[in-house]
Amino acid sequence: MEEILQNQTANEAGENFPIPVLSLHHISFAYDKTPVLKDLSFDFEKGKMYCIIGKSGAGKTTLLSLLSGLASPNTGDILFEGQSISKTDKYVFRSRDIGVVFQSFNLITKYTALENVVLSMDISGVKIADKKARAMALLQSVGLDEDEANRRVLLLSGGQQQRVAIARALSYNPSIILADEPTGNLDRETQGEIMEIFKGLANEGKCVILVSHSAEVAAMCDVRYELQKIQRKK
Repeated sequence: MEEILQNQTANEAGENFPIPVLSLHHISFAYDKTPVLKDLSFDFEKGKMYCIIGKSGAGKTTLLSLLSGLASPNTGDILFEGQSISKTDKYVFRSRDIGVVFQSFNLITKYTALENVVLSMDISGVKIADKKARAMALLQSVGLDEDEANRRVLLLSGGQQQRVAIARALSYNPSIILADEPTGNLDRETQGEIMEIFKGLANEGKCVILVSHSAEVAAMCDVRYELQKIQRKK
């Protein structure tokens, strides 16, 4: 594991690294007047798995919202493939370029696993000749069989629902996968299986960014960025 302790991008350091797919440039964020993130600069490359760790209140989920375009920094900039996402269509960015795996899965429970993945394709607007076949292939790639794929989400275990959530995030073939505490509610064996899926995605050339409080999960990643909770002035 490569541990990044410096709050500095590779480009700023003057080193000859590949152009990152996603970059944070001196971003800060506050809720009202309460600072949550301050002057962060991180790079994220394709083909690597990253872990953002930190104690509760350090701003991990806030950073995930910023990376996914659901929120905007108060200062600084976020670049996707060298272009500021503040100048791009955020809907297109979220529905084409970045896939999010939510901590609570956010699946439609009355739908089957297959229907959840197909719906994601419909919303993104991607053109796929046979969406059901593509959705089935994705579900099988994350370890679900045809019977499980055609089962309502409510009838699936937590580990199976996490697999559906990953397949859904992959449905429009984004270059970046973000996951919020993806193993938080899973047993150790299932955690290992889910992490192998993420590792495989990184090996395929995707940029995988995990938010976790688990040192065990962080140890499985290529790069770790640690957030420190900002000390409030009394």
